[in-house]
Amino acid sequence: MGEKIYTLTSPVMGTFYRSSAPGEKSLVEEGQSITPSDIICVIESMKIFTELHSEHPGVIKKILVENEEAVMKNQVLIEIELN
Repeated sequence: MGEKIYTLTSPVMGTFYRSSAPGEKSLVEEGQSITPSDIICVIESMKIFTELHSEHPGVIKKILVENEEAVMKNQVLIEIELN
């Protein structure tokens, strides 16, 4: 059986953050179960912070970018295995 993977992409060019504030723990880790209400990561662009959520419940399979890494619009950030 093939697993179904959903990819979370950046809506804007900016900086990727795994936590909601400096010094805080990461919002998600690989292997963690998530729901659509969970904040997965934050993108900062021009001093505006955008919280990203998954559109589907699932499990974080792979985080593809490092904390504080610059990302491009539509860049794949996280792979989520759908439930």
